[in-house]
Amino acid sequence: MKNIFHKCFAALFAATILFSASSCSESPSTSPTPEPVASDGGKLRLEFDNVVGDKNLVLNGVTYKNASGEDFIVTKFNYFISNIKLTKADGSIFTVPQDSSYFLIKEDTKASQFVTLNNVPVGDYTAVEFMVGVDSLRNTSPIEKRQGVLDPSGSMMEDGMYWAWNSGYIFVKLEGSSSKGNPVNGKFYYHIGLFGGYNERTVNNTRIIKVNFGTLKAPVTLSQTPEVHFLVDVLKVFDGAATNIKIAEYNSIMGGQPEKSQQIANNYLNMFTLDHIH
Repeated sequence: MKNIFHKCFAALFAATILFSASSCSESPSTSPTPEPVASDGGKLRLEFDNVVGDKNLVLNGVTYKNASGEDFIVTKFNYFISNIKLTKADGSIFTVPQDSSYFLIKEDTKASQFVTLNNVPVGDYTAVEFMVGVDSLRNTSPIEKRQGVLDPSGSMMEDGMYWAWNSGYIFVKLEGSSSKGNPVNGKFYYHIGLFGGYNERTVNNTRIIKVNFGTLKAPVTLSQTPEVHFLVDVLKVFDGAATNIKIAEYNSIMGGQPEKSQQIANNYLNMFTLDHIH
């Protein structure tokens, strides 16, 4: 009888200990804290603010004048930005991955004017470099490798930024009307492309823009996304250090006029200036 009592008491004691241990392990106060998920980097945003000299660009209505004194109204202004590189204060360079480095900026689509770069290494950035246009490698890549804004069968059909006849992208498209425009309808059209040629050599109208931030810095952290604000001056399409394009003389410049298109490309090299960083 005494042995039975001792066995029952031992079993009851063991169950009590097990229940207590189980209760403690389920207590929220002793649950392990999840490890924070490591981030691949921060973000940096580029804003492309289109202007005409010291005035904001407004489509379809506001009349401007170029350096030749010609009046003009802008109805469309689109351009490609690609191959972006960021320079840190220590001199190191972050190159945005190729497949994530093509953007179509459109004046009629506000959201397109803000380019967000993801997975940017943390640090202070002091300069940016980018291409106006689409490089020869991507121009000649298989169609399946040209997605998003580069998809010729996608929104490209609406934007009209691709020459099917020449298998190439239009880098900068400026359209509008002017009293000096086409005598029939008053229009002018500047569609600037050409990447150097696929089967036959052509001029290369891609241009590399390098902007140093001077005393300013764009500090990228895991929680802070700096915004680098550029002014993009439409007047520079017409007015350059070496050449002024007159609408009265050239109301249409496209791929069939390589020399004139190259002059405009040399002009839009100076189209971008840093306004501020915030």
